[in-house]
Amino acid sequence: MSGVNQAKVKSVLSGDTIILTQVGNPRNERTLSLAYVSAPRTRRDAGDEAFAVESRDYLRRLLVGKVIQFRTLYEVPSTGSGSGREYGQVFMSDASTLPDEAVSAGWLRVRDDAGKREQSELGSALIERLRVLEASARAEEKGLWDAEASKIQTSYEVSNVQDFAKQWTRKPLTAVVEKVLTGDRLIVRLLRSPTDHVQTMLLIAGIRAPNTKRINTQEGQELPAEPFGDDAHMYVETRLLQRRVEVTIVGVSPQNQLIGQVLHPNGDIAGFLLQDGLARCVDHHSTLLGQRMSVLRQSEKKARDQRKGLWKDAAAPRSSGPGADVTVTRVQTADTLYVRLPTGAEKRVNLSSVRQPKPSDPKQAPFGADAKEFMRKKLIGKHVKISTDGKRAATEGFDEREMVTVANNNRNVALDLVTEGYASVLRHKMDDTDRSPIYDDLLAAEATAQAEQKGMWSSKPPEAKSYVDYSENLEKAKRLLTLLSRQRRVPAIVDFVKSGSRFSLLIPRENAKLTLVLSGIVCPRSARNASESSEPFGKEAHELASRRCNQRDVEIDVEDTDKQGGFIGKLYVNRENFAKILLDDGFASVRTYSAEKSGNAQELLAAEQRAKDAKKGMWHDYDPALETNGDASAGLEEDITATNGDAPTSASGPSKDYRDVIVTHVGDDCRMKTQLVSPSTTGALSALMDAFRSFHLSPANTKTLSSQPKTGEVVAAQFSEDGLWYRARVRRNDRENQQSEVVYVDYGNTEMQKWSALRPLGKPEFGTSALKNQAVDAAMSFVQFPSGSQDYMADARNFLSDRLSEAGQLVARVDHTDARDGTLWVSLFDPNKGTEGQVESGSINAEVLEEGLGMVTRKPARFEIAQKNVMDGLRGVETEAMEARRGMWEYGDPTGLAED
Repeated sequence: MSGVNQAKVKSVLSGDTIILTQVGNPRNERTLSLAYVSAPRTRRDAGDEAFAVESRDYLRRLLVGKVIQFRTLYEVPSTGSGSGREYGQVFMSDASTLPDEAVSAGWLRVRDDAGKREQSELGSALIERLRVLEASARAEEKGLWDAEASKIQTSYEVSNVQDFAKQWTRKPLTAVVEKVLTGDRLIVRLLRSPTDHVQTMLLIAGIRAPNTKRINTQEGQELPAEPFGDDAHMYVETRLLQRRVEVTIVGVSPQNQLIGQVLHPNGDIAGFLLQDGLARCVDHHSTLLGQRMSVLRQSEKKARDQRKGLWKDAAAPRSSGPGADVTVTRVQTADTLYVRLPTGAEKRVNLSSVRQPKPSDPKQAPFGADAKEFMRKKLIGKHVKISTDGKRAATEGFDEREMVTVANNNRNVALDLVTEGYASVLRHKMDDTDRSPIYDDLLAAEATAQAEQKGMWSSKPPEAKSYVDYSENLEKAKRLLTLLSRQRRVPAIVDFVKSGSRFSLLIPRENAKLTLVLSGIVCPRSARNASESSEPFGKEAHELASRRCNQRDVEIDVEDTDKQGGFIGKLYVNRENFAKILLDDGFASVRTYSAEKSGNAQELLAAEQRAKDAKKGMWHDYDPALETNGDASAGLEEDITATNGDAPTSASGPSKDYRDVIVTHVGDDCRMKTQLVSPSTTGALSALMDAFRSFHLSPANTKTLSSQPKTGEVVAAQFSEDGLWYRARVRRNDRENQQSEVVYVDYGNTEMQKWSALRPLGKPEFGTSALKNQAVDAAMSFVQFPSGSQDYMADARNFLSDRLSEAGQLVARVDHTDARDGTLWVSLFDPNKGTEGQVESGSINAEVLEEGLGMVTRKPARFEIAQKNVMDGLRGVETEAMEARRGMWEYGDPTGLAED
């Protein structure tokens, strides 16, 4: 028999046995059984004995968590290597003692062998007293002695976790924590009813605590505890073990374990663990907890800021500072924007924690355009507030990215994007703090969008939206001109700003794409790349157009087309003529004839005069006294002049064949038709065309062909776009429709003509023997176009058409003449774009490579191999385009043949 000691009751093993811990040192434990009594046993495999749970619960409610005094009366030696078991009495603060109280309540039996070997008077008196109490309880049918009482049935296994979770989700259940495995894993007894209990594992929702020491079951190896794992375990155990709590089931883990909130009378245990730095938030529980997750994150943030527990070595909290007011200038993708800062600088930002529909995912990729359009309508040109949430370091192929939250009218834009099903939410690493401040709201919105099958979560793909490029050639442009010229203020979207007065537009209701050139004005030309130089104020005009028009909803009035298929007309931004805006800022001048033809010459001239009076832009040195009566814009339109031999030649190499040319047509395969510019040929063609047209316009010369035209025959054909007559060669015949495809031999373009519309040439001097075909086949040297992709090929053709039309007269270096068909392999140079000292200065071939619209030929011909310095210079340009992912290189090397 020992003296009286003090301890704290940690847990109750059964109705007659408790676990005690030393006050002030909870890790020091000992087991004490109540003397001379026994209680029914809980047995997981064979089933519980009658009243085992009730007897244990009686003692649990009486003792767990309380400081008591106890005295050991005797010990029973262990039969094994462990220590023996202690038996004794427990003295409680209210002066009651055990086992007396439990026997009196009917939850313990006096052992049959009690007193057989007892030698102390204290023990004998206690046994006698217990027998009296037992007899009284039996007589009163208390506890174990109540034959009519309903017995608790406990299941130790949930047969179907999913069905159980579905039945009890969001319904509070009273529970008892039977065991604490780790800081976030418990064994709980759920009380479905007073007599129906189920015991199972439960994961605490919203958190992950460090692991305690454990055994690897596969290798049988003991794994040490993670930092703060034992602390988290002790924290939960001292507060919850064998306490009654409230459990709310919220879901099931991938391992088929129940997930739930555990509410102690003082609150949610998850929040307390986070607040003390003994756990981290788990993102994939966010959708299960909803708004509750944001409360948990605040608790975690508090611990991180105070460097508690797991966060003791964390970096100092980063402050994003106040949000900046910016203007959205361009929507690159649904999750990537370009914004203009108050300083005027532009930068790229990415939305935090969200990602656009994956281009590599066949189910998501079709929604990329809709997602981008959603953002364009919502943000383009709007003043928004951005706050930086973090940065993504530069990786191979990607620059450093700034991750931001964008708020428009106090509404998080990323949340709207996810809500509509146009973005998915990124799954961050647990320690990644560079995330959206409303990350949990984003996850909840994503789950809702998926459930409602919105956007890219829909089982049906979106309606395919394809635009027909009507500026691809003049024939297509004329077809659309007929429709658009009869309408006013046609709604359109600016897809791309090519220069201050030239735009690529989309007209959704017509499924049309076109190039629009502003009528009535002349605008300085801007540089297309870093190697070019802009005309004075060309860059400023381009920047103004981009700032005011790019990706904006606009309206257009179409008046006419140019010879390349571009449309000429007015463009209205916010109901204001953009040509007038350019003139008001001094970034354009009036082309009087065109303005008068458009019908708004007075408005444009007034705007130009205001800029002159204010000495804005190009009029900064304007002197009214020096102004002549002529067209003020005439001085801005410089003729592109060059004579054969003006281009530089090598001082040491052989002389090269340079010719002045005009490119009259670019085919779908990017082959060209060129005219040689010289006094003899140009004058001869002009004289022949004048005589040819006068002849066929005469009423006396309307005779058509006497028979079906033959392939290769040269005839007279009236071009459908301008109504003038030209020499044409029959390329092929369509007998069913009685029409022919003809190619105009002096210009290179083609069209279909009815047989009845074709005429004989009329006179021998109109024939090709008198003046040979002026359209000469040409192809670019050193350049291989992306013939395997229709889209990139079309981009290359459109670029060449626009660029060559814009340049007018060029210098062609003939690198080789194909003896089989006479095709000239040429390098084209813009004489107004050269920069002294550069390799292939002013080369349009190099511009094609720079824009990513072609590659250096992979199988060079002999004449190309011989010009190694040219090839090396162009390869450098190609490499820059590849690294910048321009054009055909935007997703890497489409040919798989990129050179190291």
